[in-house]
Order: sequence, then C-alpha cells, then structure tokens
Amino acid sequence: MRATKKLNALQIARLTQPGYYPDGGNLILQVTGTGAKSWLFRYNYLGKRREMGLGPLRLVSLADARAKAMQCHLQLLDGEDPIEIRNTESSRRRIALAKAVTFRQCAERCIEDKRPEWKNAKHADQWINTLETYAYPYIGNLDVQTIDTSLVRKCLDPIWTTKTETATRVRQRIETVLDWAKVHGHRNGDNPAAWRGHLDAVLAAPRKIAKAENHAALPYANIRPFMKKLRQRTGMTALALEFTIRTACRTSEVVNARWAEIDLHAGLWTIPAERMKAAIEHTVPLDVQSVGLLKRARTLGQDNDWVFPGAKSGRPLSNMAMLELTRGMAETDATGAPITVHGFRSTFRQWAAECTSHPREVAEHALAHRLPDKVEAAYQRGTMLEKRRRLMVDWSEFIS
Repeated sequence: MRATKKLNALQIARLTQPGYYPDGGNLILQVTGTGAKSWLFRYNYLGKRREMGLGPLRLVSLADARAKAMQCHLQLLDGEDPIEIRNTESSRRRIALAKAVTFRQCAERCIEDKRPEWKNAKHADQWINTLETYAYPYIGNLDVQTIDTSLVRKCLDPIWTTKTETATRVRQRIETVLDWAKVHGHRNGDNPAAWRGHLDAVLAAPRKIAKAENHAALPYANIRPFMKKLRQRTGMTALALEFTIRTACRTSEVVNARWAEIDLHAGLWTIPAERMKAAIEHTVPLDVQSVGLLKRARTLGQDNDWVFPGAKSGRPLSNMAMLELTRGMAETDATGAPITVHGFRSTFRQWAAECTSHPREVAEHALAHRLPDKVEAAYQRGTMLEKRRRLMVDWSEFIS
C-alpha cells in the first residue's frame, strides 16, 4: 500500500523550490515559480489521466486537502468522475442563482403592485425608505426563499425598543413582501415576519414598549397671536397654512386640492374619497375668510390647476412646505415640543370641546373622523353640513 500523509505543516512551510510534492493518496502539493502553493488531485478515469485542482494552500489547509481527496476517492469508488460531478454541481448552482429572486426585487415589484391602492406617492416613498434603511442591509440581496426568522430579527432587533413605531411598520412591510413572494411562487412555507402566533412569542408587544406619540399641538389659548404672526407672512405656503388651520384639514388634503373640487359661490370644498384617509368623500364648509384665502391663492397661482401650486411647474405645494414654515415660527406645545401642522387639528378639537357647546359628533365630522360607536355612526349617516358650517364660522371668529 502506498504511503500517505507524507507531508506536514512544517515541511510545507519550508518548501520554496518549484515542483510537485506528493502527500500520498493521489494528493499533491504544487509549488509554482512565483512561490504560490496549491493542491492537486491526480487520478485515472476510464483510462484517462486527470488532474483536479483542490484550491490554494492559503485557503485550503493540509487537513482540508486530505478530506477533499478522500471525497474524490469515494466518488471514484462509485464509478463517478470527480471533475464531472463538480462541474455539474457548479452548473446547477449557477442555474439556481439565475432563477433566484432577491428580497429587494420582490419588494420593488410588490410596491408597484400595491401603488394604485395608496392615496399618494408619499406612501410608496415611506415603504421604499424604511426598507432601504432597515431591511435591505440585512436581507435585500438574499434569495427571498432563504429569508427566515433569524434574518427578520436582524432587521427588527436593533430598532424594536428604540424606534418601536418604525420597527412595527418595517415588520408589516417585510411580512407583506414575503406574502407577495409566496403568492408569486418565489418562496414557500410560513411567513417568518408574521406577528400573531410567531414573532409575538419572542418580541415585546409594541403597545407595551411605548405609547403612540401625538402630534405636538399649539394650545388653543395661543392660536390668536400665532395667526396674527402668520398673516404677516406672504406667499403661497402662508396662505395654505392659514387655510389648513381654518378648515382643520390634513396637510395632504390641502396641498393636493384642485380647483375642480371647490365651489367658491356655495362656499364648499368637496374632497374625493380617494384622497381621504377614511376613503369617504368629505365636504368642507368654507367660511368667508377661507373663501378670501382661496381667491388670493388663485391670483398668486395664476389659474393653476392646483389650489396651492408649488415651485415646480405642474406640481402642488410640497408636503413639507407648511411644516418648515411652522418650525420657522418657533412655537411650542405645552411640553415645549415644536408644534406640527397636523397638531392644529388637535387645537381645533380641544377648543371645540372646551369652549363651545357644539356636539361632539359635529366636531368629529368636521375632522372627517369615523365615529368609534358603530350604532352612533349608523344613526349619523348625514354629513351635518349646516351644523359644521356654524362650527367652522365660530372657529374662524375665534382664531381671528
């Protein structure tokens, strides 16, 4: 029997002369003229002499090379050619890789499929930004079939207790993408990002980590001096912000308003369902001051299709424009936090509750809130337009 294991680590380290140095068992160490060292496996198959590279010494140790050589011997014993087996496996991996669909690819297609159901482009941007920041660095380039619970947790664990609301959205979006991938045949099995019956067993419940933060709101007692300062501002953004405060509407509803939605003569603004959070058409009664703001906006906008056009031609005012103006006025809420545009809806609601006798459901309708009591909501099927008009007139007089 031929001797095996002729070489040892010390001998290998000292070899500098170019040549072939057998270890036995068809395993050979090759030293090139440049001093590079690599492993070879020489064998005969069907009468032909063949030579198979097993890798460089810097990556494949002596022990690893012997294990590889033993595997080749076993393949020969089964009547198989080690080189052919390796080539076949390599080809199979290349084909599988070519067919593999990454999480990022699935996410991009999922976003495009769901885009029509979202009210504005901002929602799609939020999806893209959160996945770019918190998911893609860990799983973006991985085959979507390989995503498991441990990989999902790599995305969530760093932010679960510090950015709980964001982390919750990231989890929901990963879950949606993986569901999309399964429906389209790119993966199978349970969804590792599912909450109920899965991640809820290993992650703290979001509602127990931190309460949802409210938008910082200006106390209603401070609204008059704020409005006085606001009216000293000029430009489209200032008009839009005052209109937003007077109508108690959301930023997106105001900046995306079109003249086709507004009847200045009747003093009505009808916001289509697709632009409302509750997906229900909402009619806003406009007081005299609000109508005056719209007329000034039309003069500034030069009959633009948008009520409050932005700096870019053919585009409405940016979602951030009013917030930046509000921040620039340096007002704070009762806790000292900088106020937000959305917070003026809370200012209006607090004023209506504490300073007026208008019914609660009228104020809720004015904010386009769905009533929490289903029986009450079914009973109040009307829009309470005239009652809301009186409420908004009182609000306008209060802030003026």
